[in-house]
Amino acid sequence: MTEETKITLSPKELDLVCNTDWILTKQAIIAKVYDLFGMSAEKMTQMIKAGNTSISSQLGEVSPKIARGENYQQLPYVILDYPRIFGKENTLAIRTMFWWGNFFSVTLQLSGSYKARSTAHIIARFHELRQRNYWICIHPDPWQHHFEEDNYVQLGKLKQEEFADILQRNPFLKMAIKWPLSDWSAVPTFIEESFKEMIGLIETSYPGGEKGLSPGIPTTDFGL
Repeated sequence: MTEETKITLSPKELDLVCNTDWILTKQAIIAKVYDLFGMSAEKMTQMIKAGNTSISSQLGEVSPKIARGENYQQLPYVILDYPRIFGKENTLAIRTMFWWGNFFSVTLQLSGSYKARSTAHIIARFHELRQRNYWICIHPDPWQHHFEEDNYVQLGKLKQEEFADILQRNPFLKMAIKWPLSDWSAVPTFIEESFKEMIGLIETSYPGGEKGLSPGIPTTDFGL
């Protein structure tokens, strides 16, 4: 392929580059996702602040964060992180994501002491989570968010023993549930219910009178 061929536009590309409607529509859609995530964040903070556990009080100390990007696998995305405790050893985060052309998703990510305390509780709820069509991450990189077979596996394809093995041997716990973009009107309810469910998966008891963990220092740029 010559250099001249590389820079020549196809008829479809030429039509798009001369048309402002599609890019303005895209910006309007992203703005609506921001508004949606802003409303969801308000409900999330209310749920956290209404809790009575020591973990809940700590989660409320770090405000929600909404961010956007243009190139997760070459497609735009918007993410809402809350709670967002990203420590060197201990992570406790729930990430809500809009990925252009693909889905909305809500993901629970735990590591360190948060994972250790919650694993048994989550394994005990396997059948319930399986019915709700949850997915479990099997990829070594916790910052991949697609639902291809090398990253996530549906709980419906696993036995409880296999699910427990994944949780116990991986250094982090990452579970997700997704929603189709085509069912846009139901997204607010999906986000709220998924968030409430995931908060319920986090084990908040402290054996032996142990004090609550420090939330650590949240990073402002920890990647997608």
